[in-house]
Amino acid sequence: MQKDSKIYIAGHRGMVGSAIARGLAKKGFENIVTRTSSELDLRNQQAVADFFVQEKPEYVFLAAAKVGGIVANNTYRADFIYENLMIESNIIHQAHLNGVTKLMFLGSSCIYPKLAPQPLREDYLLTGLLEETNEPYAIAKIAGIKLCEAYHDQYGSNFISVMPTNLYGYGDNYDLNNSHVLPALIRKFHEAKEENKPFVEAWGTGSPKREFLFADDLAEACLFLMETYNGRELVNIGTGVDLAIKELTELVAKTTGFEGEIKWDTTKPDGTPRKLMDVSKLHNLGWKHTIELPEGVALAYQDFLKNQEIYTV
Repeated sequence: MQKDSKIYIAGHRGMVGSAIARGLAKKGFENIVTRTSSELDLRNQQAVADFFVQEKPEYVFLAAAKVGGIVANNTYRADFIYENLMIESNIIHQAHLNGVTKLMFLGSSCIYPKLAPQPLREDYLLTGLLEETNEPYAIAKIAGIKLCEAYHDQYGSNFISVMPTNLYGYGDNYDLNNSHVLPALIRKFHEAKEENKPFVEAWGTGSPKREFLFADDLAEACLFLMETYNGRELVNIGTGVDLAIKELTELVAKTTGFEGEIKWDTTKPDGTPRKLMDVSKLHNLGWKHTIELPEGVALAYQDFLKNQEIYTV
């Protein structure tokens, strides 16, 4: 990418898209094209076609998606598969028709089989059954990967796919009804501290292990791969390091300054015992994360404090 290359970020308002926008700006890229969902409905085939003809972007980061937690994924199954299929199909096809130089599709670690061996290697894709609760979302993301591969095979399109691990960072979702574990813990411990509560209740046993990557590190990895990787196969993006939810909970309590007790409700489900990405391919390509979890949680908490009125509406 040249500094004046025209770059379209689909989903620029989300945590991932906004991190990519910050990463590009930091490196001096100024010709960035964005549209809000009210300006451009990515589910609308004609609207997307008109946009590509009008703007003619040279590079595309496809970070737009309909996302949500377990309850939303399981409740709105048709919406999750239909909307995500439409978004990625419209953008990938128009990128092909309009001669986009390179496109990056961002997937999700939920594409891997529920019972796949740990850590999750790229070649485990489609080797087993998916987690039932988010199967529609996962199938849509797998379709996006396969679209990129198919356009690569048939037309020689330089369309690549990356699979991020669990993400957190600036602009995260702190709605306790549908947020992910790390932002939910930040909010719960902060509010418990403010209200002088004697304890915070956490779900399960705390034994499952999870991997977390700061969103701005993901953006750095995406820019690195956009510049250096042209392979057909997808690339995992993560830290290659995980920790028990109990350790994560204690870290968040310490970061927020909560000094009460942590009580574990073992009647609640633990979820998958472990979910760790194999990032040896990414490391071999020459990229490694720089923001470790304690620093990242502190940065996320400062962002939460600064934007608390917005995040807790």
